[in-house]
Amino acid sequence: MAITLITEACTNGARKSKACELTGISLRTLQRWKSNKESTDQRGSRKTSPPNKLTEEEKSSILEVCNQEKYRSLPPKQIVPMLADEGKYIASVRIPANVNTYSGPT
Repeated sequence: MAITLITEACTNGARKSKACELTGISLRTLQRWKSNKESTDQRGSRKTSPPNKLTEEEKSSILEVCNQEKYRSLPPKQIVPMLADEGKYIASVRIPANVNTYSGPT
């Protein structure tokens, strides 16, 4: 869609660089898209998940621990070290924060 808009603007007298600027892409990105046979806007077109993505089982395990009475009112920065003192490792500090953020309030 961006290619179409930029092409239309250029046929009406606009400069490519200014049209690209208004659509939020660089001139080099436009050139790369035009050289591609698909000629589509490829922003955000990631089709594979990262290899280290948590499974649903791992997410539920983290939520289960974080929702225990002992840890419920604590942030992940405090939960993870407490678990480490007990000899348990469920995730790095950032992982429980992400899981809690994406799972919504409990």
